[in-house]
Amino acid sequence: MLRVGGVPEHFNLPIHLSIENGAFKKEGVEVTWTDYPGGTGEMNRALRNDECDVCILLTEGIINDIINGNPSKIISPYVVSPLIWGVHTGKNSDVHHYDQIFDKNIAISRFGSGSHLMPTVDALTKGKKMAEEQFIPVQNLNGALESLNNGNTDIFYWEKYTTKPYVKQGYLRRIGEFISPWPCFMIAASDKVIAEQPEILDKFLRVVHKACAEFMKNEDAITMTSERYDIPLQDAKYWYHATEWATDGWVSDKMLSSVLFTLKEAGIADESANLDNVIWKRQRQ
Repeated sequence: MLRVGGVPEHFNLPIHLSIENGAFKKEGVEVTWTDYPGGTGEMNRALRNDECDVCILLTEGIINDIINGNPSKIISPYVVSPLIWGVHTGKNSDVHHYDQIFDKNIAISRFGSGSHLMPTVDALTKGKKMAEEQFIPVQNLNGALESLNNGNTDIFYWEKYTTKPYVKQGYLRRIGEFISPWPCFMIAASDKVIAEQPEILDKFLRVVHKACAEFMKNEDAITMTSERYDIPLQDAKYWYHATEWATDGWVSDKMLSSVLFTLKEAGIADESANLDNVIWKRQRQ
């Protein structure tokens, strides 16, 4: 059995469809799914604590955590297009312009999560650096909504289509967007499951890659996404046509080195950090 986890968002629909239609079982793989609303930081902790075997995480978040001792490896890309982050503030905030944000308090799910790393990277690309004390952990999206609207924090980065209902209802204001400079999601597995069940992981990946290929050709994918995740149909169209899933397990060395360079430049990763143990290297027969 593989314990698999990811955020409760539309990106993971191909995997849910494979669970529902029995595609994993047909390959002899039993999958149980856990939602992690706290995002990549919560999933990194689950991998470290042997609470999950495989997670779908933000690229920069899992690379950084493996470098910092997470006993896991990237086993495949998952979404190879970049993520569009919405930059949000509270409904009564006095922040109205994107260029005001880099000296403000930032709500993050956890240190090392995407909501922590992306504003750091965003600031870096604009020639600015942020201080650690600017980041306030709030656990998840609900925590951010509360924190932003009671004035404890000022800014929150989160995937734009997930937060759009809250923007539409007036709980959040989106004052900008930031596009991640690399593919947004990777699939990672714990070293323990890699050692104990490598054949099962290969079967799991074959199902996922096939499911992703089929989802990108599925005429009903947009409508299905809209209905399941309560996303307006037009937004689902824009999201779907801006998103590309991986159909094989190849991971770009250049992408990895670019992420590590940026993490070092931002002061998140130590200068001595390297990529030696980030990727699952299959044993050749």
